[in-house]
Amino acid sequence: MTAPTENEVKIRLQDRAAALRRIHAAGFHEAEPRQFEANTLYDTPDHRLRDQQMLLRVRQAGKKSLVTWKGPGVPGPHKNRPEIETVVGSSEAISQIFRHLGFEPAFRYEKYRTEFKRNSEPGAITVDETPIGDFLELEGPAAWIDQTAALLGFSPGDYILDSYGKLYIADCERRGVRPTHMVFASTPAS
Repeated sequence: MTAPTENEVKIRLQDRAAALRRIHAAGFHEAEPRQFEANTLYDTPDHRLRDQQMLLRVRQAGKKSLVTWKGPGVPGPHKNRPEIETVVGSSEAISQIFRHLGFEPAFRYEKYRTEFKRNSEPGAITVDETPIGDFLELEGPAAWIDQTAALLGFSPGDYILDSYGKLYIADCERRGVRPTHMVFASTPAS
């Protein structure tokens, strides 16, 4: 059985308020209100998943807990990789299960996410507020991503295919600090 794939790009936002105005002007509505997300990536002590370009994540988003597996990416103009995700009853319980199976927390990251959709289109826009800046994500079919990016004033030259983990490490290198976890110093106001 083949896993469904995610197809997405990130775009760094210099002005989140201006981007939100463009999103609304383009006819997108808030499908999921702004919500805090705490994410923990799990791996084996020898980094077997990372070395195989896989990811195992537990996400707590409001009252919802999700577990996600992502496989190796397929090279191209968009970030495209297999993804299986499901809701779980308890992030604490699934974390304990992972630990009993030999997986341990490897990286934590936090963000505030707001999701936007338009009519019955096949894609979604999310605006992520992170400790390393604000990002817009476009997720959906390739043609939809490119059309929506252009509609919002962006081009393929603005696309970022890196994960938040890689972006965080690059940000730490730029600032000359040792990477730990991408978490807010204090929880920002909602």
